[in-house]
Amino acid sequence: MYAARRWSVRNARTMERLWQLTSRTLLTLEPVLRRIGLERAEKPVAAIESAVKGFLFDCRMCGQCVLSETGMSCPMNCPKEIRNGPCGGVREGGYCEVKPAMRCVWVEGFEGAQRMKHGDAIAEVQFAVDRRLTGTSSWLSHVRAHTDAAIAARDAAAAKAAAQTPTTTKTTTGQEAA
Repeated sequence: MYAARRWSVRNARTMERLWQLTSRTLLTLEPVLRRIGLERAEKPVAAIESAVKGFLFDCRMCGQCVLSETGMSCPMNCPKEIRNGPCGGVREGGYCEVKPAMRCVWVEGFEGAQRMKHGDAIAEVQFAVDRRLTGTSSWLSHVRAHTDAAIAARDAAAAKAAAQTPTTTKTTTGQEAA
């Protein structure tokens, strides 16, 4: 798995494109997933996600994937599980202080980010892992976040349009009043 993980980082731009395709596919399938029920789809989608990302990235299924923001190098592979940059113990050559035979996931991540179109996202601060989501599908979380945001934006636009539309009422004399 370590070799596949290193390959994925070396080919971060290809992996970024693959994620963009996966994202578009998931968002296109959103109505079907909602009809099935996101809770019912959770187990099979998480199994597929675990198999794919487990092989390519040595995924730990934290439920809050940040691969596209970390140069396709999973911070959960860090023995210290540091999500915002390397610790102070990176050894010469970019190796991990805890596992000296392993390259630091953050050194790998910065190298992968340089290959990506949106690699500047590595500078974004990542939130701590919510352990309650461990084992859940981050793909379905992505669908939830995007569709919930779209629904909120649509509702806000509708409310704004309704607030700007003048209402007219008829007076007792039959004339319209604003």
